Amino acid sequence: MEEHRQRVATATTAATLGDLQALVDDLQTDNAPVQMPNLKPSPFKSAGGRARSGWGLRVAVAGVLVVFGVLMGWGLYGNTPSPLNFTSDPGAKDDGIPAKVITPPTRLQSQGGLEGLLEQMRQRFGDTTGYGLTIYPEYAVLSRPDPNDDRRSLSYYYKGGFDDPTTSATSDGAVVADLGAIDVKQVIAVLKGTPAAVGVKPADIDADSTYLSIDPTREPQTPGELTLRASVSSDFGSGSVTFGPDGTIKRVDPVT
Repeated sequence: MEEHRQRVATATTAATLGDLQALVDDLQTDNAPVQMPNLKPSPFKSAGGRARSGWGLRVAVAGVLVVFGVLMGWGLYGNTPSPLNFTSDPGAKDDGIPAKVITPPTRLQSQGGLEGLLEQMRQRFGDTTGYGLTIYPEYAVLSRPDPNDDRRSLSYYYKGGFDDPTTSATSDGAVVADLGAIDVKQVIAVLKGTPAAVGVKPADIDADSTYLSIDPTREPQTPGELTLRASVSSDFGSGSVTFGPDGTIKRVDPVT
């Protein structure tokens, strides 16, 4: 940039065409989009006998500035093989790939929140498998096998991210399944309809005690199948709806 400043200053204060010629002698201008004019003295003179060099000098200065500006700009910021290559940056073109949700969700009992939570599991663990997942409005608890000891399980608390796990003994009959193998839209629909299904008025719901659990079934006839339960509580009792990963209702337990 300092060299650019000095050359521009010299060009704008040039007194003769020779000054300009010396200014650009060391520049590679063969492929420049604007070529330098012929700097030889013009054979034509004005009526007074004086060479008409004023306009020629102005044109030459303009040519020098344009050529030098193009070359300096390309040298500093260009990402093409030459200053005459105007191919657009391939990275600026739309590749049609939709953005992946990477922002940790905080409202988990919604379609976007549950999908975001499952995506956070994939990013942290590489999959969505585990012993069970319990989802509250703003936090969740995930249980996974301990990869170093199959007698123990790891419990992860999630709130905007997964904390370091706590360890406990694996319960008898614990089964690992893909907890993300659910129809998220249908699951959220059942969750939202649970208060009416079990007889709890919306105004009476204790939101902090409303949760969705996703657990592998322990029936040997259906290994890998999931059982989901939406539970709501109020000062007047609690109830739940048990259903499958596709939203199929299995059992309704009204407020007791």
